[in-house]
Amino acid sequence: VPARELLAGGKDYLEVELLAGEEGLDRPITHQRIQKPGLAMAGYADFIHPGRVQVLGSSELTYLEKMSSEERGDILGRICAHDLTCIAVTKGLDVPDELIELCNARSIPLFRSPLLSSTFIDRLNHYLDAHFAPRITRHGVMVDILGVGVLIQGDSGIGKSECALDLVVRGHRLVSDDVVEIQCRQGEILVAKGPDVMRDHLEVRGLGIINIAHLYGVGSTRVRKRLEMVVDLHFWDAKDDVERLGLDQEMT
Repeated sequence: VPARELLAGGKDYLEVELLAGEEGLDRPITHQRIQKPGLAMAGYADFIHPGRVQVLGSSELTYLEKMSSEERGDILGRICAHDLTCIAVTKGLDVPDELIELCNARSIPLFRSPLLSSTFIDRLNHYLDAHFAPRITRHGVMVDILGVGVLIQGDSGIGKSECALDLVVRGHRLVSDDVVEIQCRQGEILVAKGPDVMRDHLEVRGLGIINIAHLYGVGSTRVRKRLEMVVDLHFWDAKDDVERLGLDQEMT
């Protein structure tokens, strides 16, 4: 994730402004976790992770204020020597001139946000989790049925979209048709959504592509939903031995 994404996609969510280091906005954020370099300011900078967002709050800046300009420049110089991806200052605090000069000289993006450190870190973790989460794409239809996220799968032409339309007519909600992108959040939560260009649209044989939100109201669709159930549709074959009650446990 390039550092400029914090300005582009996350500007309103993170409420950040760029103070210095504009030339380094293409530096990549390679780690989801953030880092507060408090220990590095005390002289132990061996565990600075360059690919993480470095967050400076009131504790770090108050510590720097008690130093002379020469001492601040020396400490910040040792930290910035690790070729950092970017630095974020929280609570709208004043930024030392030495840090601004170093960030401009080394092309390290320096951001500032009015949010409290805890709020900023929580939002940043959530924002980066959405970007770093592993994802796959599946062919099917994603719907919200009484609050349960259901992915309907099956061969082409079996009637997945027709089932989804019938569910929407009965008051349920469409998430995505045809292409479903599934992300694994926090290592265990599956969240499904569709491409932005296809949002609210459903393709039904005989009708073409219809806009569900226009026909049934904005409450008939949603952007994303947690995936909790998968339904596979199969063409009927009398030869298949179907266990209808689900009493027999099968292992695959």
